[in-house]
Amino acid sequence: MSGGLRLAYQVSGPAGAPALLLLHALGEEASGWEGVVPAFARDWRVHALDLRGHGCSDQPGEYSFELMREDVLGFLDELGLDRVDLVGHSMGGVVAYLLAQEHGERIRRLVLEDVPPPFPREPSTPTKPEEPTVFDWAVVPAIRGQVDSPDPGWLTRMPEITVPTLVVAGGSGSHVPQDRIAELAWRLPDCRIVTLEAGHMVHNTMPEEFAEVVLEFLRPAVGAATAGR
Repeated sequence: MSGGLRLAYQVSGPAGAPALLLLHALGEEASGWEGVVPAFARDWRVHALDLRGHGCSDQPGEYSFELMREDVLGFLDELGLDRVDLVGHSMGGVVAYLLAQEHGERIRRLVLEDVPPPFPREPSTPTKPEEPTVFDWAVVPAIRGQVDSPDPGWLTRMPEITVPTLVVAGGSGSHVPQDRIAELAWRLPDCRIVTLEAGHMVHNTMPEEFAEVVLEFLRPAVGAATAGR
């Protein structure tokens, strides 16, 4: 429960291990991380969250990146997770960097996977499929509208994200402009960028390679967290 909203999640890994939170893309859900969770769960307590309107979480009909950010913050508070390593893919990556801007003290290390950078783009109207979707379709126009016309403050505040950050780009096969992802990474004070030629769904298309680069980045954080217990 987060602010009266029921959020579903999957948890793996040893109890007492440092916490790792995974945030999925638009139209996806927690189960989409199954290809990489086993690698992460060796050393982390992995929480894969269904964001509002997705998976088994509530579908309140009201959607925005800011609401999802507050949902995640409430989720951390509800579970007593003071600090987490945070991985966000696409939509989940935007939620992740907005959380890092507002509450960087709750994040040890941040991973942004083929994330839409906060630059305006040509709007398009998504076509609602004839068949029912497994998520609330109302999420799509709400979230895509914000990606098309992002709050200018999102870009302005990028230098405020001081936590160590890894940006994983999907390369030439991704629909996300890779030069814009590189510019986003450049604006972050403590950031490295890695490109895996996997397209937008990096962790699904190249799970072993994705897990390897993310683990290399996260291991200093898990070592520090373990030493501090």
